[in-house]
Order: sequence, then C-alpha cells, then structure tokens
Amino acid sequence: MRYATREIRLASALVEAADTLVEGFEAMRYLQRVSDHCVELLNARAAGVMLIDGGRSVSMAASSRHERMALDLLEAQHGGGPCLESYGSGRPVPPVSIRVAHAAARWPDFTERALRHDIVTTFAVPLRRREHLLGALNVFVPTLPAGTDPAVGATPELQVAQALADAAALGLQNRRTYTQYRTLSGQLQEALSSRVRIEQAKGMLAERWGVRADRAFVALRQYARRRRLALDQVASTVIEGVADDAELRREIDEGADGPA
Repeated sequence: MRYATREIRLASALVEAADTLVEGFEAMRYLQRVSDHCVELLNARAAGVMLIDGGRSVSMAASSRHERMALDLLEAQHGGGPCLESYGSGRPVPPVSIRVAHAAARWPDFTERALRHDIVTTFAVPLRRREHLLGALNVFVPTLPAGTDPAVGATPELQVAQALADAAALGLQNRRTYTQYRTLSGQLQEALSSRVRIEQAKGMLAERWGVRADRAFVALRQYARRRRLALDQVASTVIEGVADDAELRREIDEGADGPA
C-alpha cells in the first residue's frame, strides 16, 4: 500500500511537471515545485535544480524545505560537484557518500560544505530532453538510501529523480517552444495589422485627393522618410484624422520620391 501511494504521488508530480502552458508561468517557482516533489518522494532533506549553459550555472532553484541550505550546496559547486558532473556526462551520478568523496578529495568545496550541513549522501540526475541538456537535479539525503550498492547505479531513488528531471526538462522545453510560437504569432499579427492600416490610409488619401492609390502611398512613404517615422505610425495619424494633410499632399506636388 505504501509503494502504491508513492506511485500515485509520483504520477501526480509528473502530471504537474508537464503543465507549463499556463499564464503567469515562472520557471524558478516551477523548478522549486519539482524539487519539493523530489524531497517528498525520496524523504530527502533538500533538493535543487541547477540550469546550466555552456558548462556554467545560469540559475538555481531549491526546494522550499531547507531552501537556503540547498542553494548553499548548489552554489558550492562552482569548482565541481554532482550537478556539473551529471551535466558534463549526460548521465546520473549515483548515490555518493559525502565522507568518502571528501576523503578522496572529490569535489572538495562542495563536500566540505555538505558535511557542515550534515548531509550523508548526494546524487544527481541530468535535466535532458533527448540529446539537449538543460542542467541537473541534485538530491541531498541525511542517510544512506536503503539498498544502495556502489556497484549498482540505478537505485529506485535515482530512477524516481530521473523521472522527475525528465518531466521537468520536457515541461521547460514545451514552455520555450510555446513562448516562441506566441511571440511569432504576435509579430505576424502586428505585421498584418500594420499592413491593413497602411492600405486603409492609402485608400483614404487617394479618395480625398482624387489621385491613384500608388501616388497616395508615395506621399505616405516620403512623409515618413523625411521625418524618420514608421510608415505604420503615419498611416495611423491619417486614419485618426490628425495627420497634416497639407504636408502630406506636398510630397506629391513636389514629386519627391527619394531613394528606395
């Protein structure tokens, strides 16, 4: 029953991690929730996520439980640590005894600080979407996980952490793609609206002056060029009835069409 309960909690956490296409999305708050789920599911003291670009940490988020400690342990990895090692290899770093790693001078800055925080074991998994690496998820445990065998890397804890990390990477990638498409959609919509305004202004001037539409467009374009204004901005003033009609008409009368 206890195992089934953990399965349900894990499934719920994975569903939440996939839900990134929402208004008001905040990446750091999202990663904190992923870290919180990791702590709850693995009975860890704390957990944190390090986003990495070009081999360097670009941002960090930690579980709300012992947040300061987790951030301290993430920051201590500037000279090496589970996150950078997992990111560099693209593979999980199985549970490591902090005392053993410290004695072997593995990640000296990180292990020294971890000992101060009474962390016994740590492990990390990469945040990856197929071949694209985004960073790593690091878990900090006050005991040695049950059933840990140094010769066996894929512990149940490691598998749970990797599932959460994979879901988070998918969520972040989907959010990035969604944001890019929304931005592109907005740009296309603005370009279309701008074109409509220009055509409308051109038609209004052509009718008002009794000239061809192409000559009215020349006036709009030249007026905008001379005053270093956006063509769409000039068109809007025509539509709103606040444009200087005499100045616009003079562009046709003078026959000045300037360089294309």
